[in-house]
Amino acid sequence: MICDFLIIGGDGDLAFRKLYPALYHLDRDQCLPACLKIISVSRTRHTAKAFSQKTRDMLIAQLGDNKPDAPTWKRFNARLSHYALDASNEAELSRLAHTVLNDRSRDLVTYLATPPDIFAPICQSLWAVGLVRDNMRLVIEKPLGSSRESFNAINNSLTDIFDEHQIYRIDHYLGKETVQNLLTLRFANSLFEPLWSNNYIDHVQITAAETIGTGGRWPFYDEAGALRDMVQNHLMQLLCLLAMEPPASLDARAVHDEKLKVLRSLAPLTGRDVADHTVRGQYAAGTIDGQSVPSYQQESDATGTSGTETFVAIKASINNWRWAGVPFYMRTGKRMQRRFCEIVVQFKKLPHAIFPEQAHQNSANRLVIQLQPEEGIRLYLLNKVPGLDESFPMENVSLDLALSEAFTGRRVPEAYERLLFDVMRSNSTLFMRADQVEAAWQWVDDIADGWKQQKQKSLPYMAGSNGPADSIALIARDGRRWQD
Repeated sequence: MICDFLIIGGDGDLAFRKLYPALYHLDRDQCLPACLKIISVSRTRHTAKAFSQKTRDMLIAQLGDNKPDAPTWKRFNARLSHYALDASNEAELSRLAHTVLNDRSRDLVTYLATPPDIFAPICQSLWAVGLVRDNMRLVIEKPLGSSRESFNAINNSLTDIFDEHQIYRIDHYLGKETVQNLLTLRFANSLFEPLWSNNYIDHVQITAAETIGTGGRWPFYDEAGALRDMVQNHLMQLLCLLAMEPPASLDARAVHDEKLKVLRSLAPLTGRDVADHTVRGQYAAGTIDGQSVPSYQQESDATGTSGTETFVAIKASINNWRWAGVPFYMRTGKRMQRRFCEIVVQFKKLPHAIFPEQAHQNSANRLVIQLQPEEGIRLYLLNKVPGLDESFPMENVSLDLALSEAFTGRRVPEAYERLLFDVMRSNSTLFMRADQVEAAWQWVDDIADGWKQQKQKSLPYMAGSNGPADSIALIARDGRRWQD
């Protein structure tokens, strides 16, 4: 693995908040080859000393008590260099290509930490100066468009220059340890796979809740909303991993093919179905952790009145033999009561209760997969309460697997560490293929169009709550409830 790592937009928030800390950790864990160079490119002018100091300061702020140790920082700093240039300008980029990046035998990973609207001119410039070659890989960040049409426009500008196998579309959720563990949980344990169907599973819940608001990104967020910002990528990727058929192998193509089948099997939500199976919400003023917070409309960087949703709940169905009749409930929202992301797999109740107390208990087993704030797995089982009571009292207890406790002494890597490491190893399993992104956009576009046709407005919900009351009714109509 002899390569160079080029970050275009290397002086931006993404680079300092995610990329440099991830690369530093990989260096500390001896995962980077000794010869790897990290080249930052941006229009911002820095002296080598100033860029080095800024990177170190940001690492200290990110790592807290695990601040950079002297030997690792010395090695990491020696890899770093920064060049002030416009990457979309062929003349400026050519000088870098013919000096710093002139060894064509070395793999080149190029990370576009830039807005998507300048992907095309940057890629044209990369091609013109000879940096596009067989051993180059391109990493791009979301948002990948705002619709199927806009995604295709962006994607076509890339595939005109790069082959599909060279493009790595990143979704940081797929780099989380617990998300990766979904594959292991399902396909490496004989306990679950025989039960993983409509024969035994009643329904599935996928929740991604945040306590923060728009975080100083109001203008951007107002263009996207929760549907495009969270559902189209993060939640739908989790749904794919939960619902996909066993792939023939862990080869990237085999995994991508099975995920695509799930997306293409999703029942379309159009017209009246959108009103019946989705809920939009927007947070009003409220209280979170004892602190008053403003409404979405009153955020400090808000630029006007808006109907953009900050909360979405969806009841989805997958039209295939394995999942027919099993609803997948998805919800995501900002300014919620607490921050958490988890998957709940609710199994069906037993057909007959033989214990006296069983009829009064929620006797169905439940598997809970936690993604944040802590990563772990809980399996709920009905257990007899110790004692001599003839009524055989029972309580639901859980078998817990907390990654931090099960693997003591092992640091759980951040999502970007795994994803960047995989790019360097040419492993695209945890990235998104173009046809997957397009299929996800098609499904989401139908919902967005349905909202317009039905004039479905965003319902207000108080900040610090669990979303609009209609989201509770969405699942309650089926005799179920959210696990909060």
